[in-house]
Amino acid sequence: MTKREFLGLLAAGSGAAALGPARAWADRIRILGEGPAPDRTLGTPQASPEFRRLVAGVLLGTRRSYGSLHVFWLHGAPPPAPLAIATLEEARQRGDLAIAERPQATVPSLVVENRGKLHALLLAGEILLGGKQNRVVTEDVLLPPASGPVDLAVYCVEQGRWAGTSGGFSARGTFAAPALRARVMDKSGQQRVWAEVDRYAARMAAPSPTRSYQAVDDKAEVRAHRQAVEQAVDTRAPAGALGAAVFVAGALTGLDLFADPGLFVREWPKLLRAQALESYDRRALEDVDEAGLRARVAALLERAAGIEGTVRRGAGVGRLFEFRLERGRGAALVAEGQVVHAAVL
Repeated sequence: MTKREFLGLLAAGSGAAALGPARAWADRIRILGEGPAPDRTLGTPQASPEFRRLVAGVLLGTRRSYGSLHVFWLHGAPPPAPLAIATLEEARQRGDLAIAERPQATVPSLVVENRGKLHALLLAGEILLGGKQNRVVTEDVLLPPASGPVDLAVYCVEQGRWAGTSGGFSARGTFAAPALRARVMDKSGQQRVWAEVDRYAARMAAPSPTRSYQAVDDKAEVRAHRQAVEQAVDTRAPAGALGAAVFVAGALTGLDLFADPGLFVREWPKLLRAQALESYDRRALEDVDEAGLRARVAALLERAAGIEGTVRRGAGVGRLFEFRLERGRGAALVAEGQVVHAAVL
């Protein structure tokens, strides 16, 4: 797609009328796909020296808790010259980031363009609202300044809608809860992603006419719980922290690391919100074995530092290092000699 075609698409989408139910259903049947399939062509297993260097230098910090949720801050040495990167929300607020349906709309693919002067980062698990249905980003994407139109791999998280304009998408800071995020990162297929959305909706008692994940995040009781978590744990990460390891009811539900502590500070609020949703109906353990939890994080970091995986080009700039552990999956986006973001779920 050329830049002219992309701009024309945005202009046309802003004036498009919503589809009628019969037409919408027919179109939905015609174009629905399984989304990104597992990538089996990633090459020979190899290590990532950038990822190994970052993980090997991580030190466990203090713990913050609320109910069943426990956060351990991760500290380390930042790179001497971290990349200047805007988050999804920052780039959208500046008017630098445009996200739209393709000219012939399909479920598993959108078009994104960074028109700004900074790199723009989209994380696997970011929820995009609008278009013909809400979507979730499948993998970390780092867009260079003035990127031009780039294909963006997504899954649908609103199964009951294929209607509306083909114009732009918005972002409200909604992020996939851990189990949904794991399905997305694992490229499990559209059906399994929908099944995970349905499980969260049932668990939170948050039905939606369009089976939208956003309805789960918007439920009043969930929002109240999330606010309580934010006050107790703090959306402001401590100075120098590069990331966090999070447990819910004794289970590790995510570990995120950034080479740049400033970027982690700005991404942390939505990562915490997703973890808060996971802890919504989970009972707190009577006795928290902090030493045991710390030992588990330390063991995970030690294994990850020596792991081999597969390396491939990202949708934007940089390369994705993807690997598997005994009970989870991890990925690291590496660009210009530094780990922009790494996650283990």
